[in-house]
Amino acid sequence: MSQISLTFPDGNSRDYPAGVTAAEVAASIAPSLAKKAISASLDGRHIDLAWPIHDSGAIAINTMKDDAPALELIRHDLAHVMARAVQEIWPDVKVTIGPVRDYGWFYDFDRAEPFTPEDLGQIEAKMKQIIAARDPVRTEIWDRQRAVDHYKAQNEPFKLELIDRIPKDEDVRMYWHGDWQDLCRGPHLQHTGQIPADAFKLTHVAGAYWLGDSSRPMLQRIYGVAFRNKDDLKAHLHMLEEAAKRDHRKLGREMDLFHMQEEAPGQVFWHPNGWNIYTTLQDYMRRRQRAGGYVEVNTPQVVSRKLWEDSGHWQNYQDHMFIVEVDEEHAKTKTVNALKPMNCPCHVQIFNVGLKSYRDLPLRMAEFGSCNRYEPSGALHGIMRVRGFTQDDAHIFCTEDQIEEETKRFIDFLSAVYRDLGFDSFRVKFATRPEERAGSDEVWDKAESALLSATRAAGIEPEINPGEGAFYGPKLEFVLTDAIGRDWQCGTHQVDFVLPERLDAEYVAADGSKQRPVMLHRATLGSFERFIGILIENFAGKLPFWLAPRQVVVASIVSDADEYVREVVGALQAVGVRAEADTRNEKINYKVREHSVSKVPVILAIGMKEVESRSVSMRRLDSQGSETLALADVLTRLEAEATPPDMG
Repeated sequence: MSQISLTFPDGNSRDYPAGVTAAEVAASIAPSLAKKAISASLDGRHIDLAWPIHDSGAIAINTMKDDAPALELIRHDLAHVMARAVQEIWPDVKVTIGPVRDYGWFYDFDRAEPFTPEDLGQIEAKMKQIIAARDPVRTEIWDRQRAVDHYKAQNEPFKLELIDRIPKDEDVRMYWHGDWQDLCRGPHLQHTGQIPADAFKLTHVAGAYWLGDSSRPMLQRIYGVAFRNKDDLKAHLHMLEEAAKRDHRKLGREMDLFHMQEEAPGQVFWHPNGWNIYTTLQDYMRRRQRAGGYVEVNTPQVVSRKLWEDSGHWQNYQDHMFIVEVDEEHAKTKTVNALKPMNCPCHVQIFNVGLKSYRDLPLRMAEFGSCNRYEPSGALHGIMRVRGFTQDDAHIFCTEDQIEEETKRFIDFLSAVYRDLGFDSFRVKFATRPEERAGSDEVWDKAESALLSATRAAGIEPEINPGEGAFYGPKLEFVLTDAIGRDWQCGTHQVDFVLPERLDAEYVAADGSKQRPVMLHRATLGSFERFIGILIENFAGKLPFWLAPRQVVVASIVSDADEYVREVVGALQAVGVRAEADTRNEKINYKVREHSVSKVPVILAIGMKEVESRSVSMRRLDSQGSETLALADVLTRLEAEATPPDMG
């Protein structure tokens, strides 16, 4: 029998007969490791302990202490256990697919009756019985025809379609959890008892089209979350409770910020309060960009198909574009245009007007560009995932020698903006070339090398996010963590050698030759709509005073104080504070409660005592009491708080 060599994380190697399993490798090292082993990593690929290994490589044995593989297996096995539980309770239910996702898994079922919350409790109880039984998990590779015959006999049409979708050169692998069988690539645990029975929960049911196709059957998707221990589960469920309280859609209604409606799917109707946030944030970003050496431009919304073809977006992004056909006068065929999904090709058009010199570079061109992208209706989510949005977009035209300095400059710029908005730190991911891309491998090698070197020169070692770059270049993704631990990918920075070539951008170099500029695509906040949603949820609606849509309400305690209330409002507005009067004939406690629900940061209560002393009684949001201050002191204090951080 031929031999293979396996290299362990400590650098040592051992020879084994070809076909050895990871379980046998673990047992050869130590009986205790064999007992703790749950899977292995072979040349970076996650494998089952039962799979034979035929080639030499680098191997690591995983245990429950290895976070990523342990969670993947726990969640994947729970998907199978849940599907088994459902079919044991309701044998007529058809099963489909059950992938792992963030924090847990889901599984789609075809069932005539809708699942109820009571059903979820019944399924959970059955799952715990299966876990307690410690049923063995085993796997086999089947001949394709055997698998087809099996699922025909079982009357499982969805599994038959999945078999058709498996590439001909790929194995058809089966897994059993006890006597229950599923078509699955794996890997899995060795028995159901390895799943922590107190660290999972079924959360909810939703509708989902088969394979995401709205022309296919509507299925029922059961979601679950799972962790390695009950404490992690408890922390996650608490986070979900907090997230529900902070939901920007709920707070948007309470604060009267915006609404969405069926007549404009994925589009935002901004109310005055919400528009206050939007314009304040935009004004802040405009000042920041001007100070950072950017020039601001504005480009058309509707652009000819030809430009999108020239740029490569028509070939690579058409499914996300809104197409506009126009019957031009005397034209034999309709003119085909598209609403712009991004601004970059239009910015190249501005760059191309007039002769550019190396002395003009770097040219930093910014736009608050209104973009439109088609998102499936099921993917829309408040103002976080929309079809119409505005980007704080910019493109830096520079030389190759300027990539490093401009990258560092942008990271410093973005860091300052995030600090001002309440985020003191962030993670950086490096997204490499996707399978579908424009440009040669040589161009991509150069772009990836330049961006990675520039990032490291800025003192950052990014996480690698393989295959997630744009079709024209690699990118940095800046990930924020909010107050309850959720990650949000916001800013981006991309190196692009492709678009300047495709759109014939050039400048005159110092030696008089014509050269292509490098195009750096960058966004700091990304979508304004989405970033405002993140801010609302991060601060639970209690935005920093300078960003708060309603900063101060001046409320009368008695009607005789109304005139002084209006005077105070006028004085506050004169120093740049968003202030309004509440002189309704209501009790002050009612007014305070109502404005607190609306997340107004400061309420100034005024009765006759305050009128006579020219003072105010100031109550802060969430405070238990109030303090009486002279009007002049309040004006000074609140004027300072209302000043944006870049102007303070």
